[in-house]
Order: sequence, then structure tokens, then C-alpha cells
Amino acid sequence: MLDLEHFLPYRLSVLSNQVSAGIARTYAERFGLSVTEWRVIAILGRFPGISATEVTERSAMDKVAVSRAVRRLIDQGRIRRQANAEDRRAKHLFLSDQGQSVFDAIAPAALAYEEELLGVLSASERRQLDALLDRLLEASRA
Repeated sequence: MLDLEHFLPYRLSVLSNQVSAGIARTYAERFGLSVTEWRVIAILGRFPGISATEVTERSAMDKVAVSRAVRRLIDQGRIRRQANAEDRRAKHLFLSDQGQSVFDAIAPAALAYEEELLGVLSASERRQLDALLDRLLEASRA
């Protein structure tokens, strides 16, 4: 019988949703961003110039959800799309000045939230968690 409370995919999903909801309050209240929109901004803040397809791959989010978020962020002036000089069909995404300001304002709050969550773990447990998550991520890709 499936013991849902101990089923890893279920537990990871619940944890992910709770963690996302916790930080989502910060960017929803201050900037009117959805979880998907913040993730797009965060990814472009770290990897400027990637395509929407690459955003989808890096985030493991639904392609349609990413596409909608990208469209909304462009319409809001928070990101900009630039055609590739060699392949006009390829579009690169960048944070606009407004998007960079949003990223710069939210990133410290996100890091503080992460630190608060991880505060229940010792330094050794944090390293172990990081290693375990890496291994599970690698196994999930196989």
C-alpha cells in the first residue's frame, strides 16, 4: 500500500510547494509576481541571454507556464527579448533595468528566507542535504 506521508515524490512536492509559498509572499506583495515569473527573473539574473527553452530546462517548469510568464514579464517591461544575430528565429532573454531592480530587491530576501529554513540544520547536515539533493537530482535525470 502506498504510504503517501512517506512517499518521497509526494514529500518533495509538498516541501517545494510550502517553501515556494513562503518566499512567494515577498515577491507577490512587493512586486505582484507569480512564482513562475519570479523563477524566470531569478534564472535570467543568473544566466542572462538564455532562451525561453533554456529557462524551461533549467527550471523544470511547464513550457506553457514559462511562455506565459515570459510574455507577461515582457509586457510589464521587466525582461526584454533580443534576436540572435546569426539565427533571427532564436531569441535571447535579458532582464531590463526594471527587472534587474526587482531581482536585486528580491534576491537578498530569498537568501534570508533560505538561511532561515536551513537554520534548523547544522553545518554538517547542510552539506549532507546538499550532497543528497545532488544525488537525487542526478538519479532523477537518469
